[in-house]
Amino acid sequence: MPERTISWRTAWTLARRDLSARFKGLRLLLVCLFLGVGALAAIGSLTGSIEHELVARGRQVLGGDLELRTWQRTLSDAEMKALASYGTVSRGYRLQAIVRKGELTAPIALKSVDANWPLYGRLTLKDGRKVGAPPEGTIWLAEGTAARLEVKPGDTVTVAEVPQKVGGIIDSDPETLSEGFSFGDTAITALSLPDRAGLTATGAMYRGAVRVKFTDPTRDPDPDAVVDAMKRQFGDATFDARTRKAASPSTQRFVSRMGQFLSLVGLAALAIAGIGIGGGVSSYLEARRTSIATLKVLGATSRDIARVYLLQVGAAALAGSLAGLLVGVAVTPLLAHALGTLLPVEAGFMLSPFALLTAAAYGLLVALVFAAPPLARARSFPAMALMRARVSPLAARRRAWAIPVGLGLAAIVALAMLNAAQPLVTAGFLGGAAVMLGLLALLGTGIRRLAARLPRPRNPLLRAGLANLHRPGAQTGALVTALGFGLSAFVLIAGVQTSLDANIRKTVPDRAPDYFVLDIPQDGAQRFHDLVAREIPGATTHIVPNLRGRILAFGPKDHMTRVGDLKDISDDAWALKGERGLTYSAYIPEGSTVTSGQWWPPIWRGEPLVSLDEKLAQAVGIKVGDYMTVSLLGVERTAKVAALRRIDWDTMGLNFVLVFSPNTLADAPHKLAATIQAPPGHAGTKLLPRLAHMFPSSSVIETGTVLSEARDLLDQMSVAILAAASVAVLAGLAVLLGAIAAARASRTYDNVILRVLGASRGQLLTIQLVEYGVLSLVLAAVALTLGSAMAWAVIVKLFEFDWLPDWPRVFAVLAAGLVLVLAFALAGSLPLLRAKPARALREL
Repeated sequence: MPERTISWRTAWTLARRDLSARFKGLRLLLVCLFLGVGALAAIGSLTGSIEHELVARGRQVLGGDLELRTWQRTLSDAEMKALASYGTVSRGYRLQAIVRKGELTAPIALKSVDANWPLYGRLTLKDGRKVGAPPEGTIWLAEGTAARLEVKPGDTVTVAEVPQKVGGIIDSDPETLSEGFSFGDTAITALSLPDRAGLTATGAMYRGAVRVKFTDPTRDPDPDAVVDAMKRQFGDATFDARTRKAASPSTQRFVSRMGQFLSLVGLAALAIAGIGIGGGVSSYLEARRTSIATLKVLGATSRDIARVYLLQVGAAALAGSLAGLLVGVAVTPLLAHALGTLLPVEAGFMLSPFALLTAAAYGLLVALVFAAPPLARARSFPAMALMRARVSPLAARRRAWAIPVGLGLAAIVALAMLNAAQPLVTAGFLGGAAVMLGLLALLGTGIRRLAARLPRPRNPLLRAGLANLHRPGAQTGALVTALGFGLSAFVLIAGVQTSLDANIRKTVPDRAPDYFVLDIPQDGAQRFHDLVAREIPGATTHIVPNLRGRILAFGPKDHMTRVGDLKDISDDAWALKGERGLTYSAYIPEGSTVTSGQWWPPIWRGEPLVSLDEKLAQAVGIKVGDYMTVSLLGVERTAKVAALRRIDWDTMGLNFVLVFSPNTLADAPHKLAATIQAPPGHAGTKLLPRLAHMFPSSSVIETGTVLSEARDLLDQMSVAILAAASVAVLAGLAVLLGAIAAARASRTYDNVILRVLGASRGQLLTIQLVEYGVLSLVLAAVALTLGSAMAWAVIVKLFEFDWLPDWPRVFAVLAAGLVLVLAFALAGSLPLLRAKPARALREL
């Protein structure tokens, strides 16, 4: 006869009667899911809020429905006419310049706009006025620039020797995000200034920007379709385009990847919590083994047992996940405030159903994966086996739990890949986490076996402490896996942070230029050099030709690949996207090493040649002997690839992906760029006014401000990473307490027997200290090894920096983590010391 099974309704009735309203016995499961799901919900909600804000404000962020950008030229009359057919057009320039007041100077990111600007939103000044484009002869200055020049509204400053009246101080610019990173504070003038000041002369480094506001907001054309039509009419290599759908692509990409990274860290924390879930469910079922055996004696089938306790575990998992979701949403504003200026926009409070469902799905799937084995053990064994489980621990066959565990893991991987902004990175992270967890699990098994084979110490307390590591039911494997993962994460963060700091301290003072100077006239190189030598004795200058161009095609000469035909361009091939800096040189540039091919002779009159970055060549499959075509001021030039170079980007000097032989580009209109490196202790305060006076159309970029902003950004990112990693450590501590709770019954039995035999509380505490002390020492070595290896990979392989960790700080972080582990371990063992022997013996 087929085995009769109770209905789900009956199973729920039995489950509800046995389930405590406070989920007694399943609180570890609740805590673990609460931590993991809460972290994922907070991260997902914050990312979703930012992305929603960027999309909702797309028009205002971009300053139009569509923008076309060009380098070193403006749109032609035909292009402007075609664009104007879609709506109102606003023209502008973007370039670097110097603003001067007497002997005081300040580098600025100059934005010149026409009378239609801004098409959406308004510029807000400090005095509360909401304004548009400044009148002729007027400039809006940023607060920092005004303070540096010691000017106020109504004063007069000069830009490239052209006087400008300070009309107001900028409070907020609606287009800040779409403008991207700039060297210097923003200053806004009328459209005519760059032309009047000679800042847009042939060869000068400036960018044209034309934006469109569609005529009928209710019947907007698709901006992407407009871009396609413009490219079909005028060619796909004449301009770069952005639309309101992706008003700030770099910002959106940063937010997406930051959210992905933090989500992966949160998922790792949830994986650690899963170990606690497994331990918590095992402890819960162990406490109910007599009830399970009784149900089986009364006729309950294995399927009945599975249904009853699956419903109980499911109810607890659902409660923990819901609590995590609620808290995750509630702390999102606090997380946004903590990240501060790292966020591109002010994240409003917004529920993201997809993010919350994803977090809940992760939590429930992890609960399924880790709860399946203990449920299988309780389901598969007969009543008598359950009765003697304490002296003969249960071990379910793998077939009983392999299917639910396998399906759960497959669903987790599929969900992670579905949400991945970078599938390869996500796959690598998941694979690395799986390998690391596997190694830690093997290590836990190894520790148990080694502890069993070690010679027994004469001291009975030491002998008992070591025995606890390999005794039946010992939680050594779970503790090593969870705490090893969490402590390794702390070592990883400490190693990455200290190495980054050391690289910045090492590289910036010794190698980074103090100033970058753009748009030096070709006939002014000697005057520039003499001026720098006079104002900063001992300074080092480096002057190179500076041009802009776009890669159009590459590959073998007879069948070159057109960049415009590529459907997708990888991040490693970033140089193919838009226009890039070009230069020419008779010699190998400073900071470059030829890795393949040969450099051309100093005097070369043969076929045009080019050298490019070896990483770009690897990304797109370019070899020495191939050809490359670039567009330079609308003229196509083709050169043969003569050499590949490894570029030392961390010199922060004038590094170029493409370097041509002089006979390829020397005849093109262009200007020069230079770096200035002052000797230590020399400020060069008089240099900028002299430069502004002698080369009014040139612009200067100071690296100090840029590096300060970069440090602030790295600091805030470190805070975000540390906060996410803290969840992993909290999950590890929860697992520690759960492991102690899971073994409480057997430990209570042992402690009571030792108490009856005369052991004191101090001796029992010493036994616990020996056990967790040995485990902590092993974990210290494991965390130091694994965490340092991962940090080395991040610094050396990903960032390509030198491996320069501050070992005292790394050891301090690790020591703090170990002290925390020992404190929690001993605190969790205190209830065992308070057990009354007579009462405990009656209950065992």
